Amino acid sequence: MQNNKNIWYHIIALIVALIWGETFINSKILILHGMSPSEIFVVRFLLAYICIWFISPKRLFCRNWKDEFWMLLLGVTGGSLYFVSENMAVGLTYVNNVSFIVSTAPLITTLFALAIYREFKAGWQLIVGSILALAGVGIVIFNGQVVLRLNPVGDLLALGSSVSWAVYSLLIRKVSKNYNAAFLTRKVFFYGLITMLPVFAVEPWQFPLRDFLKPEIYVNALFLGVVASFLCFALWSWVIEKLGALKTTNYTYLNPLTTIVASAIFLDEPMTTIAYIGSGMILAGVIMANLQKNMV
Repeated sequence: MQNNKNIWYHIIALIVALIWGETFINSKILILHGMSPSEIFVVRFLLAYICIWFISPKRLFCRNWKDEFWMLLLGVTGGSLYFVSENMAVGLTYVNNVSFIVSTAPLITTLFALAIYREFKAGWQLIVGSILALAGVGIVIFNGQVVLRLNPVGDLLALGSSVSWAVYSLLIRKVSKNYNAAFLTRKVFFYGLITMLPVFAVEPWQFPLRDFLKPEIYVNALFLGVVASFLCFALWSWVIEKLGALKTTNYTYLNPLTTIVASAIFLDEPMTTIAYIGSGMILAGVIMANLQKNMV
């Protein structure tokens, strides 16, 4: 029975990772229609916060102020800092570049875990699997192109986003033992929104509200807010509680599979047959990395 439950946790992590891979395209479309990264983030998290309030409305604060501080850090690392840097990167560089760099989050999470948790040791399955998956990500994203098209500012922002998500993954592992997934997710949305407000003092809201009546705006915004944030964040927090931070985060290697297909369909970014080889490498790498036991 326990093995069957674990399989379902892995399936949920897989589905969430694939959905998140598609969000690069949604953000790119909204940016092309005039929304700024900070505006996209506020709309996304506000919709998610409204949705989650209906299933987690009772408790407002944590048991103590120390835990409340951890929630603030979660809101920054998994919310405002992560998404604004990611969305800014999408506006400055190629979607594929961002997807590839953000996909290094599992590797960065592993390095942080090795540095923080003395009881955690990286076995050969995790090392070989991580390298194989990351190599597969490179093949899938760049479709066999030898020359990497760099944009230093955009790529550094994407790397910052990846580091932020690695910190978030380890932090949420720490607090998930004391609070349920719905409460954690609601706090992430709340503090993500609160820490974003100072940005609008420097860069005021400019996107016309009437444009939200356009299908290309409200469809992408609803998908980002309701599906990719409200639903996926709650499921991700729950799965981290069940599987651990590293096993769950390894599934973000799969993000590019959705990104490359969606970018070919919606943004006319070409995909070659070599990407199928990379996809197989990613899947094999994720499976191999998750074979290691005693992961944090």
